[in-house]
Amino acid sequence: MRPILPFLTFLLASLPALAAQPKQAFDVSEAGVSELQARMRDGKLDSQALTRAYLQRIARIDRAGPRLNSIIELNPDALKEAAALDRERRAGHVRGPLHGIPILLKDNIDAVGMANSAGSLALADNRPSTDAPLVAKLRAAGAVILGKTNLSEWANFRSAHASSGWSGRGGQTRNPYVLDRNPCGSSAGTGSAIAASLATVGIGTETDGSILCPASMAGLVGIKPTLGLMSRTGIIPIAHSQDTAGPMARSVADAAALLGAMAGSDPRDAATKEADAHRHDYVAGLHADGLKGKRIGVVRKLAGMEPNADHALEAAIATLRAQGAIVIDPVDVANLDTLGEAEMTIMLYEFKHDLTAYLRDSNAKPKTLAALIDWNNAHAKQEMPWFGQDLFEKANAAGGLDDRKYLDALAKAKRLSGPEGIDAALVKHHLDALIAPSWGPAFPTDPVLGDHIVSGDPTIGGVSQLPAMAGYPSVTVPAGFTHGLPVGVMFLGTAWSEPVLLDIAYGYEQATHARKAPTFIPTIVP
Repeated sequence: MRPILPFLTFLLASLPALAAQPKQAFDVSEAGVSELQARMRDGKLDSQALTRAYLQRIARIDRAGPRLNSIIELNPDALKEAAALDRERRAGHVRGPLHGIPILLKDNIDAVGMANSAGSLALADNRPSTDAPLVAKLRAAGAVILGKTNLSEWANFRSAHASSGWSGRGGQTRNPYVLDRNPCGSSAGTGSAIAASLATVGIGTETDGSILCPASMAGLVGIKPTLGLMSRTGIIPIAHSQDTAGPMARSVADAAALLGAMAGSDPRDAATKEADAHRHDYVAGLHADGLKGKRIGVVRKLAGMEPNADHALEAAIATLRAQGAIVIDPVDVANLDTLGEAEMTIMLYEFKHDLTAYLRDSNAKPKTLAALIDWNNAHAKQEMPWFGQDLFEKANAAGGLDDRKYLDALAKAKRLSGPEGIDAALVKHHLDALIAPSWGPAFPTDPVLGDHIVSGDPTIGGVSQLPAMAGYPSVTVPAGFTHGLPVGVMFLGTAWSEPVLLDIAYGYEQATHARKAPTFIPTIVP
């Protein structure tokens, strides 16, 4: 399905202007924040030219050529916003490292001038009148909001049989490394778009794996921050006990710069009350020798699920040791096989409550989950050609947040994953962080049968489950390739440990330089 998107007219109208900028022509492929800032500081580039270059690349790669289908809508005021920031720069005012840098947002985040739909046609006319606080922070930092990215509809919480990267409004996003492979996770469009250099950096959201998996399968750095480091107000939710936004970028330094701009307290989100106290200059804390002397534990129970991921882990362990890290192998993390049922219970209860709250306060026409279920049934040909809404229906049948079943599941999940899980392992071995493989290489997209994520022990959730349920940070970093597909490794730690994790991730990145740009191969030929 390839829907007609309203931004095409705007995009095509912009193309004649692109050719009129030969003086500042610049190949944005793989360009990072510091390089772009240096060029703008030296007068070799400005934000308008940079924004035009990305628009041209979107037209050539996302809508034509390989047709990644990763962008769901463009900001019609992007060039105007870039011009205003250029005027500020010429007047001597630079807001910070993101000044004039084009950014893409996942299409579940409120941003003025664009719909916020979670990929659903039911919310195609939901046009927020105010920015989410996260977006307001990015604008205040000087970022240009380039547009919105496609996603797994409703952040992959409509059906257990969904195809990641598909939405009724946006169609199927493709993996830029091998086009018939899946981008994974609900932040699929952000992952594919940033991997293909359709913007400098991007924002995803995660409940369990929705930043980390698409980042891993697109050769990106993805950060799932501590729950409460940044506001969730104005973001279409799944579950408030696990939801967070986070950066997706082609380098640790770019992800760190983005994290610094996003972090901070929001009086409308009680979980963020400590965020201001834990904000850091994350870029200043990066060191090329960030691995030296760090104590890192290997979670072997999270390996053994996919052989290519295991090979990446073994190579990463060798790199850690070669760079001066102290590797404790193995480290046992308790409770990995006891979390799945509690997590699903929490998400079903919280989704019904949290989504209803968002719909009530938004411009969306369906105001309840029950109304959305009815809407989908009435528009089944457009919305449910491949899979249904079994998770919607289960969530709608759940009780309120005062239900004992929910309260017991929440208490169990937090205790087992955090204090008795990650924290206990870190304390026992005096560790700075844990390491595990991220995911294996991207699986083929299959709209009929859904996702084919390879797993090992069926009682153990994915590598993202433990930090997701604890509300603790985790970072995935490119670790190499297999058959032309990226694989990654993940570092995780205790609450508010982003500075340590990013320093470790940066040291690993600088030692390996594992990332390579995608080449848009149609398929893998044996």
